[in-house]
Amino acid sequence: MPHDHGHAHLDPESGDRRVSIAIWANALLTVAQIVGGIFAGSLALIADALHNFSDMASLVIAFVARKIARRPADSTMTFGYGRIEIVAALINYTTLILVGFYLIYEGGMRMIDPPEVRGWTVVILGGIALIIDALTAGLTYSMQKGSVNIRALFLHNLSDALASVAVIIGGTLILLYDLRWVDPAITIGIALYILYLALTEIGGPIRTLMLGSPPEIDSDAVVQAMRETEGVKDVHHVHLWQMQEHEVALDCHVVLNDLSWEGIEAVKAEIKRRLKDDFGISHSSLEFENERNAHDNAELYGHG
Repeated sequence: MPHDHGHAHLDPESGDRRVSIAIWANALLTVAQIVGGIFAGSLALIADALHNFSDMASLVIAFVARKIARRPADSTMTFGYGRIEIVAALINYTTLILVGFYLIYEGGMRMIDPPEVRGWTVVILGGIALIIDALTAGLTYSMQKGSVNIRALFLHNLSDALASVAVIIGGTLILLYDLRWVDPAITIGIALYILYLALTEIGGPIRTLMLGSPPEIDSDAVVQAMRETEGVKDVHHVHLWQMQEHEVALDCHVVLNDLSWEGIEAVKAEIKRRLKDDFGISHSSLEFENERNAHDNAELYGHG
């Protein structure tokens, strides 16, 4: 199946403004939550603050990556700079995983000896955090559909909003029933959710950076389509990868039968048409071989 390019479009300047607003909002919230968490003795509030701080760092990384990605290709980066956004997404998911494990450790320590927690401070700051988290998630929602970089940010912010709801519930239970163990328990719950989001999403950027074939495209179907093209006897040394997030590329050796050798340009045009129309592969590099001089025992995939 062809890669879906029908994502929401937002001009780069407007997108940059949205990310800038989100950076400042998360920076102010992080400071407020850390101060409030220390004052209230709430680990859940500090956990939420650390999560927000990781969001702010992620937003800065994503903002810089967006700027760099728009640079044109040059002699040192002949494929362009678009993959920087994949790298940024990988960094952001990795920080989420580290934060998640740290919060599980801290929450476990406090479960053993729950400290006194000021419930009203937790509830008020949790409410403010929920508003800002929802705002930030709203700013990045339409942008995340077409960018793995921004999707990492959106998931950061969505998990923050849910964490803020959990913090508010925890503060309310502390006020009503003095259940101090609820605060570290909620912290561990937030951490487990963070880990779930990060571990389920990190595979995409890793696959792209490892030059894996796009998961939406059946590599065997691509090979079969080329083999079925009139004049083609076989293909080998097939490489199918994503140059950037939404740009699929293919290169391979195509073996032509002797009768089609004179019509090599027509065969090439037909293969490229099939690749583009049937699979959305607009960038392909094809090396042709005559069946009389083809590689012996060549591997289908790779270069063996």
